[in-house]
Amino acid sequence: MNNTSQPPTILFDGVCNFCHASVQFVIKRDSKQIFRFGSLQSDAGKRLLQEHGLHDNRLQGNDSQENDLSSVILLQRQKVFTKSSAALTIAKYLDWPWPLLYGFIIVPTLLRDAVYDFIGNRRYRWFGKRDECWIPPQPVQHRFIDNEKQPDKPQKDLEATHE
Repeated sequence: MNNTSQPPTILFDGVCNFCHASVQFVIKRDSKQIFRFGSLQSDAGKRLLQEHGLHDNRLQGNDSQENDLSSVILLQRQKVFTKSSAALTIAKYLDWPWPLLYGFIIVPTLLRDAVYDFIGNRRYRWFGKRDECWIPPQPVQHRFIDNEKQPDKPQKDLEATHE
């Protein structure tokens, strides 16, 4: 499959309350509807990880730092952005004034990612965790790769479980 024509996709931890709030934040400030979204735990998210040579070891409980995917991931034009680079690149495309945050890209990645990891490693403790992945409301479901119909899988009734 040729991914060059695919819109930028944000993969996030679907059971993390902080990540859910972050996706809501992006949706509200992405008036041009640039981004698609998918949870790291979904079949579609795992497929995209595999297509980009990434693995979901952290989601399976493996603490290997080599494939630490406890991060937001941005897939854009065959490029993979993780952690602070993903967050800042996402901000770059949001409505004003959020693109100003992209200026922090000049801070060395090691320092940016240390701040990202500090928050990320505490996100469940501080913000909580859901038992199941968040289900997007009807008006934005079309932007979620998890909701794309797969030829061999029936589509779930997502509205019935919407909060």
